[in-house]
Amino acid sequence: MDGTEPITAAEGESLFAPACTHPTAEDPAIEALVEAIIGQVADKWTLLVLEELTAGGTLRFTEIGRRVGGISQKMLTKTLREMERMGLVTRTVHPVVPPHVDYALTDLGHTLGAAFCGVWTWAAENRRRIETAQAAFDEREDARR
Repeated sequence: MDGTEPITAAEGESLFAPACTHPTAEDPAIEALVEAIIGQVADKWTLLVLEELTAGGTLRFTEIGRRVGGISQKMLTKTLREMERMGLVTRTVHPVVPPHVDYALTDLGHTLGAAFCGVWTWAAENRRRIETAQAAFDEREDARR
């Protein structure tokens, strides 16, 4: 067994640990909220901005863009506005010439960062298994051609 075999659950059982049970069956509003949050934060830019604000604390708009790299000003603006709307960041405009704007994670943003820390840990712990699975898949695909 190389760790790439599928894991199945008995009918009605969850593959996730008991700590990951969720109340969606009892509360459709929570299910809708989770889907909305995943839709927003699972995008590449939100996760990268979240990571940079976690590491850097309060940052200016231009510094976030420089740290994230490859993000357009338009996409950074859109991402930060959506994060502000969700209560993940605060936006502080300083009335100086030229004006500058600082962004910082809220307590809510910090808790989301902590939740996604597990994804980074999982990726680091499973990198070799993922690479092995990808190589095996690519080899099978090449053989089919």
